[in-house]
Amino acid sequence: MPSYFVTGTDTDAGKTLASSGLLALARRQGQTTLGLKPIASGCESTAEGLRNIDALTLQAQSVPSVPYDDINPFAFAPPIAPHLAARYAGVDLSLDRLCHTLGGSLELPRDLILVEGAGGYRVPLNDQEDLAGLATRLQLPVILVVGLKLGCLNHALLTAEALKADGVTCAGWIGNLVDPGFAEDETLYRDNLDHLKARLLGPCLGIIPRLDGSDHRALADQAADHLSLP
Repeated sequence: MPSYFVTGTDTDAGKTLASSGLLALARRQGQTTLGLKPIASGCESTAEGLRNIDALTLQAQSVPSVPYDDINPFAFAPPIAPHLAARYAGVDLSLDRLCHTLGGSLELPRDLILVEGAGGYRVPLNDQEDLAGLATRLQLPVILVVGLKLGCLNHALLTAEALKADGVTCAGWIGNLVDPGFAEDETLYRDNLDHLKARLLGPCLGIIPRLDGSDHRALADQAADHLSLP
């Protein structure tokens, strides 16, 4: 079953929008899906426990459905770096523990499984490890989400260098327009996209325009219109 690790060039690059869009697209094609968010900070307290909007968005696109705790096994309230949130909560995070926790979910019979990271590719997991190790440990090809804004070329190329250094396969990349002003000059915008297409490893799986709204199911369906599956 195809499984991928989804990372971004930065926090708020659009990992969840891209991931939910890919899952929605797979569902349109009659495929079974699963979106995982192993670690999430910035969770809200509910009667059922801590809940993260990104994880809930992935859960909504996971068919057949699975319990929330399977989607997001490590949830933290403070909207801060996950390794710090875990430390303040007294939780020991390690690649060994994450891989063990995700093992059962990754073995579920699904046509498409996406494991969404937190922040950028090199976000710390603890004082020695970073979340990028999930991709190498689990041998997951990476889908890179590029937040399209001023500075994205540097962020994207540095992340591509990190993927190459880790020996990780880039299954493709997705551009997500996070700053509408970045596309005001259409010629300049296209030149930036052409540079990314020429320099990044893997095919471009789509460019998501600026999407507004609060209905995450609707946003996932809109994003799917601009994507192709790896």
